[in-house]
Amino acid sequence: MMNITYQIKNAVYVNLTNRCPCNCVFCLRKNGSGVYGSGSLWLEREPTAKEVVDSLAQWDLSKYPEVVFCGYGEPTERLDTLLKIAKWLKEHYPHLRIRVNTNGLADLIIGEPTAHRFKGLVDTISISLNTPDATEYLAICRPCFGAAAYPAMLRFAEEAKKFVSEVVMTIVGEPVTTKDKQARCQAICDRLGVHLRIRPYEKISRS
Repeated sequence: MMNITYQIKNAVYVNLTNRCPCNCVFCLRKNGSGVYGSGSLWLEREPTAKEVVDSLAQWDLSKYPEVVFCGYGEPTERLDTLLKIAKWLKEHYPHLRIRVNTNGLADLIIGEPTAHRFKGLVDTISISLNTPDATEYLAICRPCFGAAAYPAMLRFAEEAKKFVSEVVMTIVGEPVTTKDKQARCQAICDRLGVHLRIRPYEKISRS
């Protein structure tokens, strides 16, 4: 049975796809099949929107403040499906905040600007910045889009804040990102007008 939805702390997470245009050296997928007791997040196939909705309906969503699109792949690889599910959630559970954890490469994945499509459906977009340096980004995130990826990610962040109430950029803490680089990442976020969050480095799988 596929693990389409799972819980971490007080949020329900949606696992839409295993596809991702990046191959980050620090990715949790390299350490195991899941995180924080989620069970395996490797999908046998990509679930339909109906299957995701049916899986979400098994949770008492009235007890949760947030649903997060984040699994073992990049959720914007399935942007149409993501937004369809987000619309269903907003219609049936208006109290829920909807967050998308993303590498910020949706424009390159889809082939056109996408930030405006999140308006009214997504409350928070969390983007993996990872490094203040475009060359290092290529080395540690290894995006299939090459040098186009880093500037596209920054543009997406700047555009997203026009349509989404909260835009956060994240980096992995030490030893992946030094204090000096963290300060440079903060400067980038300040320039873009978005928040920075430093997340802990997870060396060992949590499931």
